[in-house]
Amino acid sequence: MNELPQQLVNGLLLGSMYGLVAIGYTMVYGIVQLINFAHGEIFMTGAFGALTVYAYILPSGTSMWIALPLMLIGAIIVATAVAVGAERFAYRPLRGAPRLAPLITAIGLSLALQQAVWAWYPDAKSSRTFPQIDGGPFHIGNVTIQTGDIFLLIAAPVSMAVLAYFVMKTRTGRGMQATAQDPDTAKLMGVNTDRIIVIAFALGAVFAAVGGVAYGLKYGEINFRMGFILGLKAFTAAVLGGIGNIYGAMIGGVVLGVAETLASAYISDIPGMEKFGSQSWADVWAFVLLILVLLFRPQGLLGERVADRA
Repeated sequence: MNELPQQLVNGLLLGSMYGLVAIGYTMVYGIVQLINFAHGEIFMTGAFGALTVYAYILPSGTSMWIALPLMLIGAIIVATAVAVGAERFAYRPLRGAPRLAPLITAIGLSLALQQAVWAWYPDAKSSRTFPQIDGGPFHIGNVTIQTGDIFLLIAAPVSMAVLAYFVMKTRTGRGMQATAQDPDTAKLMGVNTDRIIVIAFALGAVFAAVGGVAYGLKYGEINFRMGFILGLKAFTAAVLGGIGNIYGAMIGGVVLGVAETLASAYISDIPGMEKFGSQSWADVWAFVLLILVLLFRPQGLLGERVADRA
């Protein structure tokens, strides 16, 4: 029990990362009813965009306190370009097609992005070391926080606050809400729905890029496969919170992260369950939680705000 505060903090950090990526899933689904299974790879390309800025653009030896904002900008530019390009050339031509077509396209795009990074980025076949922030770790009572985690602790709530303001208070945000409710009526009221959809993809990519930088700072390395499992978990978080609900995406991410961390830490203490508490089982418990939520509350923790369209 002395380790419980540390495990809760670890779960909060992991869940915040899931939530940042889950926002992209839920925003796109809320507006165009599309599960963008390539979103995990957008998260991955954002991380490689940040690494590219540090390794090939900035002078050698640049302080991370100076480099980090520039790396974040690079991550956002790369991730947003990939997401907007995917919407324009992969998803928009299939907007009136049966739902299975864009779903298969998303899976194919996911594999294509992995292979593109694998083929063209130097040494992408193995994990690449991600630059770290000097200093730390920091100790608060029995809780230890690594320096890289400070970025995530700040970025996650700030990102959510900015998104909430954008959606609720700006003209474009209200256009996004109208398009999510009824795109045909929104178009009749003068809303440029094509522009709104592009903005939804771009915003999701921005949050994924922030998550990609946070991942590199937290784990110290990135690789071209990193988006696959984390993308599935982020999608799980979006479903847990209520797919289409941006606040539910972050809450679902935190719930998933805490549950996964506590399961990995404590299930092995149960007699006969020793082998089920290993790190390799952490992914299993995440999807077990998803199954339980779908069985007992299929609309997610906060329900689904998106209207069912014929």
